[in-house]
Amino acid sequence: MRNGLLVAERDDDDAADHDAWRTTQRLGDHDLECVAVHPEAPGRVFVGTFDAGLHRSQDGGESFERVGEGTIGEHVMSLAVDPESPKTIWTGTEPSAVYRSTDGGESWERREGLTDLPSSSEWSFPPRPDTHHVRWIEPDPHSPDHLYVGIEAGALVETHDAGATWEDRVETARVDNHSLATHPDAPERAWSAAGDGYAETHDAGETWVHPQEGLGHRYCWSVAVDPADPDTVLLSSASGPRSAHNADTAESYVYRKRGNGSESDADSWERLDDRGLPTGEGVVRAVLAPGAAGEFYAVNNRGLFFTTDAGDSWTRLGVEWPAAFESQTPRGLAVLG
Repeated sequence: MRNGLLVAERDDDDAADHDAWRTTQRLGDHDLECVAVHPEAPGRVFVGTFDAGLHRSQDGGESFERVGEGTIGEHVMSLAVDPESPKTIWTGTEPSAVYRSTDGGESWERREGLTDLPSSSEWSFPPRPDTHHVRWIEPDPHSPDHLYVGIEAGALVETHDAGATWEDRVETARVDNHSLATHPDAPERAWSAAGDGYAETHDAGETWVHPQEGLGHRYCWSVAVDPADPDTVLLSSASGPRSAHNADTAESYVYRKRGNGSESDADSWERLDDRGLPTGEGVVRAVLAPGAAGEFYAVNNRGLFFTTDAGDSWTRLGVEWPAAFESQTPRGLAVLG
């Protein structure tokens, strides 16, 4: 959640036992924005805050220390771990800047040149129009030096050389990208959930298409792809920022699409109502994350939920959910095992 990190662990290895969970809260004094962890290094957890920079745990979330102080600013908005190298971590900040560590977070370097791109003069985050930030960093699992970087708001930019140089937005990309996804079995494909709609690419970001038939709410927030089937995509969305993020005025939904987005195979979006996952009035936009084949996790202000059939049915996990969480908006979700 935004004010505090909830660490939830199963008491046993039985995934079917949805009530056997231990939960602890960490970093409750900070304004949290993002979380990242690599499955090959589950004890090393990174959490970005808006008020106190970047924090790292080396013991699975039991304790945290600030890292990157003096290099990375106070406002950490995004995190990513290289799929091939657990010691390579990326972070994005407000004002927009990208930093990289290649030693597990011990040291950090700024990857210069991002704000030299021609479109940067048009970047602006509307509630704070004097600035903008790196909302999402998505490493390409097929090319570790290739990253998609979403600027909120103004551009989806890329680098093919680990941030040594940057490539500006292309005409068909969305400009308000909130989250991005890639897939280890789908070279050159990527998916975007943006404030100005959904998009996907089939040529590593050269061009983007916008399959939106059936998508009744196009302020998109979180996108996740089935690990076993890159043609199955889940998306959380609302009609606008107030209905997405503010619990008092919330009305959000989760959609599913099957099909690869091409004109010859573009199944329409299906809204996943009445499947066990709370949606609609009073529910803030979900943060989604894939698990194993056919598995997805979703967190909103009503709790943490799990599906094993790509969204046909959902189960609420037995994770402690304080009443204060019901008025908050989840910022990130990291799944291990």
